[in-house]
Order: sequence, then C-alpha cells, then structure tokens
Amino acid sequence: MPRKIAQVGAPDPERNTSPIFDEDDYDELSFDMELESGVCYFNDVAYRVGDYVLSGNELLHCEERGVWIRRGELHEPETVGT
Repeated sequence: MPRKIAQVGAPDPERNTSPIFDEDDYDELSFDMELESGVCYFNDVAYRVGDYVLSGNELLHCEERGVWIRRGELHEPETVGT
C-alpha cells in the first residue's frame, strides 16, 4: 500500500542531519568513515533505514550506515510503495 512521503524542507545546519550523498558517491564511501547508524536524521528527526523523505523536490532514501542517498526528484504525488 502506498504511503505519504514526509516533506522535510531544507536541512538546517543548526540541527542534526545525516550526510546526504549522490547515488554514485555512496559506492565510493570509505568504510573507515564513522557513519554506522541504524537510522538517518533530518533536522533532528530520526527515520528508519528504508524510509524516503522529500527535501523540496529532492527524493532522499535512508540507507544502511545512516546516510541519505539522493534518488532523483519528485514533482507530483508524494507516495511511495512499500
């Protein structure tokens, strides 16, 4: 069943937001980086691995290690399949 994607706005530098990477950059991340987390944060709100959010029109996906990956842009319906 589709569910609504949270519109989170722009990242606030004063609040906790997990790193945001392009899809190509994620494959090249050093495993030495201390990014291990079971959740992603966006403006102090925790999201589970697998969750999607919209930052403006930018679709972000919470991946393992607690990082956001850009998955493109969304302009219309703000739902995603489970």
